Amino acid sequence: MEKLIGRKQEYEELTWALNSQRSELIILYGRRRVGKTFLVRRFFNDRYTFHYVGAHKQKKNVQLQNFREALSRYSGDQEIPALTNWHDAFKRLADYLERCDESRKVVFFDEMPWMDTKGSEFVDELEYFWANWVQNRDDIVFIACGSATSWMKEKLEENQGGLHNRITHRIYLRPFYLNECKTYLEEHGFEWSNYQILQCYMIFGGVPYYLSLLRPYLSLPENVDALIFKRGGDLCDEFKELYNALFSKADRYVAIVKLLATKREGFTRSDIEQKTGFSGGGLTKMLDNLERCDFTVSYAQFGNKTKQTLYRLADFYTLFYFRYVENNRSRDEQYWQHHHTDRSTESWEGFTFEEICLRHLPHIKFGLGISGIATESSSWRFTPSKDDPRHGAQIDLVIKRADKIIHLVEMKFSETSYTITKDYEERLQQRKELFISVTGITHGIVHTFITPSGITRGVHSAFIHSQLTANELFANLPSM
Repeated sequence: MEKLIGRKQEYEELTWALNSQRSELIILYGRRRVGKTFLVRRFFNDRYTFHYVGAHKQKKNVQLQNFREALSRYSGDQEIPALTNWHDAFKRLADYLERCDESRKVVFFDEMPWMDTKGSEFVDELEYFWANWVQNRDDIVFIACGSATSWMKEKLEENQGGLHNRITHRIYLRPFYLNECKTYLEEHGFEWSNYQILQCYMIFGGVPYYLSLLRPYLSLPENVDALIFKRGGDLCDEFKELYNALFSKADRYVAIVKLLATKREGFTRSDIEQKTGFSGGGLTKMLDNLERCDFTVSYAQFGNKTKQTLYRLADFYTLFYFRYVENNRSRDEQYWQHHHTDRSTESWEGFTFEEICLRHLPHIKFGLGISGIATESSSWRFTPSKDDPRHGAQIDLVIKRADKIIHLVEMKFSETSYTITKDYEERLQQRKELFISVTGITHGIVHTFITPSGITRGVHSAFIHSQLTANELFANLPSM
């Protein structure tokens, strides 16, 4: 049986629910391929009182037929009549659970959003089942799992009907951090360095399913070619499947992420409205859904918590797809082996490393020794007016501390130690002065560098206040 990596907090949450003295309604959500089903399977060792999986894009009659077959299998009753609606389905489930003698009855509905087909009244009947049967019992552990995070939030977590205030545990499963990726790869026979794992993360992120497809007897470029560029590779059609499986009207979501892929620093909402034509509540919902599924992240601009928020594409596979796969007509099945050392790839690795750092803010704070200090993380950019002689500037990560210190963070990807030149030192000092001038901030301002292998010590590195390396990004945090 494959070992469960990480997920300590989630495991403790499930343990608490299983050992409680009441019925529990657990919602488990997170992006597709992140390992939700695997977590439940490993925790319960595939032993459930009842387990049912929704079928993608199947009509109500098919969903009910599958439900009946699952109920027959678990109950041993082969005479269950055909089910015509979800009211009958939940009544049959309740009758079966009544007869079970387990002290805790574990019911696992996987891919629940797919069960809620148009006009099926699935949610209404789930509400009735819970309000009129389960809530009168103390022995049910019900796990509702789904990748369509927007559906899970709207139909379950924010439910105003029979499920209102009934959810007892909300478990959001995030992608792996770097240290968890390293543990996973080592458990599966890989002997890659931190630098190689960083390069792997730039393409596959911390998505366990993607990592499970890698082979230790192949190099990283060979793995990328085998999975993405080879005809019939396991991930050659992943982009289409990824968004279509999660969102109705997936083309609208793809239009947004395709736009975000064109500018690494991101777009404001008004920019997105102007360039896509989407607006109002529809755009708000799409932006929220994308962020809930870990495809995008939003960053406040320094000094302004809501106005001019920047939306950035944060899903590493999607970033890689738009950069190297979407318009690739070469038919070269060894494309990445032939191009992974190109100078253009070095540039792509540079800004993708910045995204890795932004996804590891807890590690950055821990590495700086400020985990116990209240902080605000944001970005900052300055666009001068036409008559302003000053140049524009941007800082992707600004960490403002409650003790009145501000870190201007530089993130540079390099296989060897990074050397700061005289010109680069001058640019950073000028940008710091511009930041102070534009913001009017009176806090102490310091420069922090994050690089895989550190900074070369020299006359032009003396101004650096603090630096972090891959060791800090790969650290095991105390709470993890």
